[in-house]
Amino acid sequence: MRPAMEATGLGVRYRRTWVLRDCSLSVPAGRVAALVGPNGAGKTTLMHAAVGLLKPALGSVRVAGEVAFVAQDKPLYESFTVAQMLAFGRRMNTRWDAAVAADRLAGLGIALERKVSGLSGGQRAQVAVTLALASRPDLLVLDEPLANLDPLARHDVMRSIMAEVAGRELTVLLSSHVVSDLEETCDWLVVLNGGRLQVSGDIEELLDGHLVLTGPDGVPAAGTRVVSASRTGRQVSMLVRGAPPLDPRWRARRPGLEELVMGYLRSPESAVLPHLAGVDA
Repeated sequence: MRPAMEATGLGVRYRRTWVLRDCSLSVPAGRVAALVGPNGAGKTTLMHAAVGLLKPALGSVRVAGEVAFVAQDKPLYESFTVAQMLAFGRRMNTRWDAAVAADRLAGLGIALERKVSGLSGGQRAQVAVTLALASRPDLLVLDEPLANLDPLARHDVMRSIMAEVAGRELTVLLSSHVVSDLEETCDWLVVLNGGRLQVSGDIEELLDGHLVLTGPDGVPAAGTRVVSASRTGRQVSMLVRGAPPLDPRWRARRPGLEELVMGYLRSPESAVLPHLAGVDA
């Protein structure tokens, strides 16, 4: 599949600290990709590198076609009306589609004469996404688009984004540390932690390729690779890759998306990137 975004050996550092290191991944065109990880994982840094807001120290990141970016703080001019924001978007984008912007906002019930300062958090998010979509991007990059929104607004914003994806050839990369926001909308997963890539791929294929094993501590799980494990008394629960072990003392089941993500975030391989001192640049 043609990649909409591809990073190869990507490394980014701020002063003497690595924020991303040896990050290689690909997001296929037409997918809705969830970029997941805790605060400080490197999600925003990866997005800034993808949209050209910062230059990597190592490697490269390439995007196919036009890209639109909505930052976490959803920057809008407080003193502008919604109509003035659309006029600003038209002046800044050569591919601007005024009909898309007007129709989308009308469908959301956001009046053009409203001042940005008088909009709710959910309405501001919708206006910011509208400005991005009206620029007719091939890749839409959203940094925590649901941050600071109430549950109803979170649902409405995600539903409206998915409606746009269904109606056109569009790839979406959106970051979040709330997995439940992504389960029904995203079909591609990228997990970052401590500046390193933990896992990336088609969500259904990843879930099919992993198991949650539960059994007595000390019993070998032959034929699997342990991603992470937790122990309670004499019982152990593990997220593993590979075929289920033959030993009948193990109970095996398919993980949920949140279990998969949390398993990789708890993996011993999720080491925080070192300070630059003593590290090859």
